[in-house]
Amino acid sequence: MKLTVVGCSGSFPSADSACSSYLVEADGFRLLIDMGNGALGELQRHCGLYDLDAVVLSHLHADHCIDMCGYFVARYYRHDGGPAPVIPVYGPEGTERRLNIAYGDVPDEKCMSEVFDFRTLRPGAFRLGPFDITTDLVSHPVEAYGFRLGYRGRTLVYSGDTGPCAALDTLAEGADLFLCEASFVHGKEDIPDLHLNGREAGLAAARAGAARLVLTHIPPWTSPTANLRDAREVFPGPVELAKAGAVYEL
Repeated sequence: MKLTVVGCSGSFPSADSACSSYLVEADGFRLLIDMGNGALGELQRHCGLYDLDAVVLSHLHADHCIDMCGYFVARYYRHDGGPAPVIPVYGPEGTERRLNIAYGDVPDEKCMSEVFDFRTLRPGAFRLGPFDITTDLVSHPVEAYGFRLGYRGRTLVYSGDTGPCAALDTLAEGADLFLCEASFVHGKEDIPDLHLNGREAGLAAARAGAARLVLTHIPPWTSPTANLRDAREVFPGPVELAKAGAVYEL
């Protein structure tokens, strides 16, 4: 299983990275998790526009889904050969409507479904290509999911956006790589059920017995070095900061 960080900035793109987007590949299958602001352009550094096999959206905040509007244009109005084939798009309840509203001028209410097969996420497990995926609701102001992806005995876990919660600990249990958000700074922001800070991400990884922690979704106004330091103080395993273009082999 190969993970490529397409974008890892939180809230809005930084000078160095697009917002949340992660390409996961195995057995020739390409799955994109989230497509936030700026991700569509960066994605083309790593695969062709029409090479994705599926998209999974953790939640419907713009920094995780808004570039799906541009991706609709690329697939629906493709100049060579007509619209691209339909691919599955998993997301929370109302994903199609949310993207239609964001686009604002679709030819009709169902045209996005001509290139995207919208499927509603629920807590539970399902098979997608070569991946065994388990998903559960995490702690965020909107319907939001974390993901556990299994492939040939290896496990990748993505927190999505969340505050501390039992569901995240369960998803991350024994993960080979835990890709975990760290939007806040310990001792600075204290808003329940919204985001994690670096220390909380480290504690979650430690509780789960994860092998490796990668901190992501750090907004441009947040200190990544502070979050890295705080996570390392409480998590005994290797910790690093996600960077656009970084590749991990599991």
